[in-house]
Amino acid sequence: MAVTLGFEALQGVLPMAEAIDLLEHAFAHEAEGQVRMSPKFVADFSGGSMRILFAADSATGYFAIKAYHNVQGAGVRYVVSLYRLKDGELLALLDGRHVTDLRTGAASGVIARKVAMPGPVTVGLIGSGHQAATQLEALATVYPLRSAMVYSPTAANREAFARRMSARLGFPVSPVDSPRAAVQGHPVVAAASSARGAEPVLRGEWLGSCRLLCAVGNTRAQFAEVDVRCFEDARLVVVDSIHALEEAGELKRAIAAGALPESKRATLGQIVTGALSVPGAGLVVFKSVGTALQDLALAARYYELVGASAGVPTATDLASVK
Repeated sequence: MAVTLGFEALQGVLPMAEAIDLLEHAFAHEAEGQVRMSPKFVADFSGGSMRILFAADSATGYFAIKAYHNVQGAGVRYVVSLYRLKDGELLALLDGRHVTDLRTGAASGVIARKVAMPGPVTVGLIGSGHQAATQLEALATVYPLRSAMVYSPTAANREAFARRMSARLGFPVSPVDSPRAAVQGHPVVAAASSARGAEPVLRGEWLGSCRLLCAVGNTRAQFAEVDVRCFEDARLVVVDSIHALEEAGELKRAIAAGALPESKRATLGQIVTGALSVPGAGLVVFKSVGTALQDLALAARYYELVGASAGVPTATDLASVK
């Protein structure tokens, strides 16, 4: 019988370091040809929209579907359905918000592990929501962070975020009143805004000596979170999925402008497996749109940890039954 794992059941179960490990393995499985994954199915309807993603990982023995919808006035709701690959049995229904937030941060943690930083690091952050928090947590898991600056358009939100994350992570997080002030002068920058518009909120001219930019806030073709110059100035642009090139407006613009030739594109799977390497200097841009493979990797582990504690048989348990 399938279990239902709600938001509260997932809290505090999976540390960020383990989430990064899980995604690193999942991206390797993808690069090795053990994963089948769909692009996003998108349907708009009166007053809302629906998005559906699918992935199967033969290395772990699971497949998953994530569906999330946005109804005007009600916000976004997510659900991840986890299945056993061997026989198609539905194993678990998981609240997808926490899974989505954690895996979005962990994906940036995977690329951060491949971009070495000497000494203490400072971070510039745009956004003060759940995914901005997991971006900062993931970067703090990989790098010895000294401090961070954060901008979001609502002063009360960025100030509350700064207080909360300073206490949680143990280094000062300072609110600032413009996106430029947040990102300028930092070797690591993360953009996790909720902005929805054609005008980018982050401009490449502000990045200076930035070594790693993680842009995770926009996943739609009609919008752009960062401008074309970010990609033009990059030595390497890493995407979490080849589908990102069609799904993210900033990538589509960069390709159309000639700022993103194939010679400087890579997938995270190629980086993880060593098929392509990160350059030793210059800007590396990571653009994430999120995939069902990332949801699958975390959902399977949550099921094995929380389901096992509830006495629910896991895939490993069932595989051992003759």
